[in-house]
This record gives sequence, structure tokens and C-alpha cells, in this order.
Amino acid sequence: MRIAAAQLNPTVGDVAGNVALLARAIASIPPGEADLVVAPELFLTGYPPLDLLEKGWFLESVGRGIADVAELSRSRPDLAVLFGAPRPTGGGRGKPLHNGALLVEAGLVVGEQAKTLLPTYDVFDEARHFAPAARNRTLPFRGERLGVTVCEDIWNDAGTWPGASLYDRDPVAEAVADGATMIVNLSASPFSMGKERLRFRLAERARQRFGLPLLYVNQVGGNDELLFDGRSFLLDGSGRATVLPGFRETTAVVDTERGEGEYVPLDDVGAVYEALVMGLRDYCRKCGFSRAILGLSGGIDSALTAVIAARALGPEAVTALAMPSPYSSRGSVDDSRLLARNLGIAFKVLPISEIFRTCLAEMAPILEGRGRALAEENLQARIRGNALMALSNATGGLVLSTGNKSELAMGYCTLYGDMDGGLALLADVPKTLVYALARHVNGPGEIIPGAVIDKPPSAELRPDQKDSDSLPPYEVLDAILERHIEEGASLSAIVADGFDEATVRSVLATVARNEYKRRQAAPGLRVTTKAFGLGRRMPLAARFSF
Repeated sequence: MRIAAAQLNPTVGDVAGNVALLARAIASIPPGEADLVVAPELFLTGYPPLDLLEKGWFLESVGRGIADVAELSRSRPDLAVLFGAPRPTGGGRGKPLHNGALLVEAGLVVGEQAKTLLPTYDVFDEARHFAPAARNRTLPFRGERLGVTVCEDIWNDAGTWPGASLYDRDPVAEAVADGATMIVNLSASPFSMGKERLRFRLAERARQRFGLPLLYVNQVGGNDELLFDGRSFLLDGSGRATVLPGFRETTAVVDTERGEGEYVPLDDVGAVYEALVMGLRDYCRKCGFSRAILGLSGGIDSALTAVIAARALGPEAVTALAMPSPYSSRGSVDDSRLLARNLGIAFKVLPISEIFRTCLAEMAPILEGRGRALAEENLQARIRGNALMALSNATGGLVLSTGNKSELAMGYCTLYGDMDGGLALLADVPKTLVYALARHVNGPGEIIPGAVIDKPPSAELRPDQKDSDSLPPYEVLDAILERHIEEGASLSAIVADGFDEATVRSVLATVARNEYKRRQAAPGLRVTTKAFGLGRRMPLAARFSF
């Protein structure tokens, strides 16, 4: 069978716009080229729709959207459509909706299958809105029996993914028992570094277990914190793969009997870079921003943020503001100017030394006694934050916060200062990965000045300040943070890995102590397996030991 995999980028809530997107994908398929077009999970609403699913008016628009997609199929009798949308369960008790897959042909809904496995871990909370399918039945279609599954329904192989132990049902096996001749998976699987390899292994295991071709169609694009890489694929019965590109919309016709060759995974660092570019572009487009603003300090974090912004939005849409204080080095301003020239972005210099001195003089009566040194450091950051937000008010540009995950974890950032912004682009990018991304950017030729990469990182808020004055070396810190935040390891387990106990104890206590800062941070783009934000819910007023 020839099937068009519609790897599309829906906007959450925009049902009419998503129908139009599907219509364009269908129009791009020449008559007779395919029997079926498959769109991702919850395509009609975009994923995740969150509490929009509790609004009656929104569900009414979903109903109209389903009718519109059915009408699209009426105009293309050669082509049926399989797509994701919420559907009423029809029951009087329990959750009122299914996370459904609908098959429409010749203007009618001819088949439906609800999602069975509803994830409630990390960024997922599907049991909040959906009831699971009672069972997985196949959908007869043009001589085949489609074993339709929805995203998590194939994440049930304990030998490949330990999380499969959460479930006591196997939707793929149920569909095969009902006579499936191929497996189709509609997905909205968020990106994290290396995740596409795990997805492919799960699909390959299912193909090996049941000997059936498997088509996996994933959403692409950015929706708030979540990024979707696409990377849809077909596995034919012998394991040959046809893989769609990552991080861009594609509609491609695949033959379930003839995959094109071997699966080659994306490079991890390159994939994170493309994910961040896509995520910023979509965040701005879907939220109505056309310009971005950032503070350019001469450090590697703001340099990388500027590079991504210029790539995502175009250099003409990016303004960088250098705001030297009494402790800023001349090299930092010069490096920032050179980077801006390399990128072709607007660059302005606003010295803050006089503003800083005036604030200190005016605030002297309340800054006597303890804490003045820290107050002076944070005051510089807050002056800069005020300047960026004033420029945002004047121009309508989105302020990008430039702090990285390591700093957010340790609270090495200033509330209402360098944490200001509408989007924290690097909030899930550890400092060591920032360096790797900078080297990736500079691969074809130097864009980020070498001095920015080579110099010891510093906030430049006091004389001769270095990050290492306050933090462990980043290669040590990031390794501890990964074990603790992403893997959930205890203090004793991390120490058993060979880390100094006093260092680990200090890091873990500092992470816990700064939860209140992260609760007030701008949303960030998720690229690791555990980001601050939607998928990590920690209490503020709490006391616990590690």
C-alpha cells in the first residue's frame, strides 16, 4: 500500500488553521499516488491541547473540524484520511473524551480507534482528560486491516524501555490478534536529545515481534515548551526504513512493501541546535512576535542565543544590546560587536555605569549593613533587565533570557534581572552542551569569536569574577546535575559514581533551595529528558533530605 505520511506542524487550538494545513498537504499529493494520508496524534487540536479540552466551545469547533476533514475526503475519492482528534466517549461515567484516531473516506467517518495507553509522567497528563480504549480493533481499509495505535501505544516493550512496566496492556498485540496486516502509529512524541533512537528501537522491536510493516507519523514543530522533531518513518516487513527529515514539515508517499534502506540517527548536538532554532521560530510565529531582543554580554550563552535567534528569525529581526558596567571588560564589548557584525544583527551599546552609580547613591540608606556586595551585583543585572524590557515595550520585540540550565539549577542568576524575558532559550541546555553547540555553530567557519569560547566564564559583576568562584567546574557540575535531575539519582548513588560527597551535597541542596527562582522563570524549550517546568513539579515550602 502507498501511504502519504503528513508530518505537519499544527498550532494548538487553531482547528480551522490545522484543517487548512491538512488540506494543503492533501493537495500536494498527485491523484492516484497514494491510498491514504496519515496525520499525527491530536492533529486537529495540536498537541498538547491541555485544558482547552475542558471548554465546550472548543470541543464544538473540533466537531466542525472533523466534518471539514470528512468533506476534504469527499473531494478526493482516491484518498482516505487518518488523523488524530479528541472524541466523546459516549459514556455517562468516567472521562468524557478519547484521544482518537479517525479514518474518513468519501465524506464519512468510516472507522475510529481510541488511544489505549495514557501517559501521566514527565510532561504528559493525558489521564486528566481522556479515557483509554476498551480494546484495540483493526480498521478494514482497501484489502488491509490497519492496526491503528496512538503514540504511547507502541511504548510497551519492557526490553527496550523500562517505562513499559507502567502498563498491563499491549495495544499492538491486541491489534495483531484482531488480524492486523500492518501497524500505523499516529504520534506527538516530544523531542529530547537521543529520543529518536529509542523510538526507532521500539518500532523495530514491534516489527520483529509481529513481522508486520509499521508506519510511524510524528508531529513536527514547537508548542510552548515542547519541541517535536518529526522524523516519521516506515519500516517494511523486512526492516528496511524510509525516514523523513527532522524539524520541518514534510508530506511524503511511502510504500509499505519497500523501505528505502537503513535508518541513520541524527547527530545529537546538531539535532539540539535545529530543535532550538525551530522552537524559537514557532514560539514567535504562534505567539505573534516578529522580533527578538537580547542582552549581549560577551559571554558564550548570550552569543549562542544570538546565533540561534538570527537563524530562526532572520538577522534583520534581532536586536542585541550590550550594557557594560564598571566591571565589564573592554574585550566583552568588542567580542559582542564582532559577533553582531558576523551575524548581521542590530547592535546597540548602553553603558550602565552612571545609572548604577546613581542607583547606589539613592539606595545607600537601605543598603547599609550585610549583603551590600550581593545587592550591588544583582542591581547591575536588574538595571540591564529594565533596559531590555523598556526596549521590548518600545518595539514589541520578544526578550530572550540567555541563562543556561546549569545556572538555573544552581540559582546562579538574578530574578528580575538576567532572568527577565518572554522565553528562556537555553533553559534546558547545560553549560557543557552550550560549549558543544558553540563549536557546532563554528564548524564551517568562525561565527562566535574564539575569545568568547576560550575565556573563563564570568558574570562580570565584580572585579576579576569567575563562575568557578561560586560553582564547581562545569564538567563536574553538569555530570552531577544530570544524575540528579534527569536520572533522579540520590546523593549516595551519585557519590558512589566517584563524585566528592561534600560537592554533591552542596549541589543538591543548592538546586532545592533555588526552586522558587525557577518557578518565576520564563518558559524554556525542552531538549533533555527532564527539563525545569512542565515536566518537573517540585514543592517550594518543603523540607527533605537526599
